[in-house]
Amino acid sequence: MKRFYQDVAVEPADDGFRVTLDGRPLRTQGGSAQVVPTAPLAEALAEEWRAQGEQIDPKSFVLRDLADYAIDRIAPDRAASAARLLPFAETDTLCYRADPDEPLFGRQQELWEPLVQAAEARHGLRLERVSGVVHRPQRPETMAKLKELIEGLDPFTLAALETLASLSASLTVALAALEEDADPDALFAAANCEQDWQAELWGWDSAAESDRALRLETFRRAVNFARLARG
Repeated sequence: MKRFYQDVAVEPADDGFRVTLDGRPLRTQGGSAQVVPTAPLAEALAEEWRAQGEQIDPKSFVLRDLADYAIDRIAPDRAASAARLLPFAETDTLCYRADPDEPLFGRQQELWEPLVQAAEARHGLRLERVSGVVHRPQRPETMAKLKELIEGLDPFTLAALETLASLSASLTVALAALEEDADPDALFAAANCEQDWQAELWGWDSAAESDRALRLETFRRAVNFARLARG
C-alpha cells in the first residue's frame, strides 16, 4: 500500500491517547477506536507510522498489532485470555527437567530454579517440578491463584503476556518479563535453554539461528509494549 498521509500526531482521548493521521484518529483493524492507556505507548505507535516510506510495510506495525489485539480481542473477554494462558502453567517448560544424572539438568537448575522460586514467592503459590516429560498437573489452588492474577491484568498487559508465554512456552517466564527490572534477553535465554544446549553440543544451523533471533526480537518488543502500556 502506498503511503497516504503526511502528518502523524498524538492527542488525548477518552481515558487515554490516540494517534491521528492528517488529523483523523485511527481505528483498530476490528473497527474500534484505537485508544491506548499511556502517552508513551501512543507515541511509540505514532513512530511506527512516521517510519514508513513511500510504501507501507504491514509487517512493521508490531506495537499496533498488539494494541489492536488488546482492544478487539482481549478487552471484551479477559476470561478467554486467561483460558488461553493457563495451559502454559500446566505444561510450563521450566517445570519439566532432564533426569538429575544428565548434564543438562545442571544447566536447567541454574537457569530455571531461581525463576521458579521467585515466581512462587512473588505470587504465593507452589509449582510442581518433574524430571522427564510425563505430565504432572499443577495444584488446583495454584491454578486458581494464577487465574485470579491473570484476570486482574489490563488488556494491554494481557496482550503482551500472551505473546511472551507463546514464545517461551512458560507462564513463569512470561510473568517474570512483566516485572520492572526484567531482563528480556536473560529470560528468553532461560526459556530457550534446551535448544541453546543442543546448539552448544552440535552447532547451530542457519535456519534455527535465524528463527531464534526473530523470536528473541519479538520477545523484546512484547516486553517493551507492556512497559509502554504502564507508562
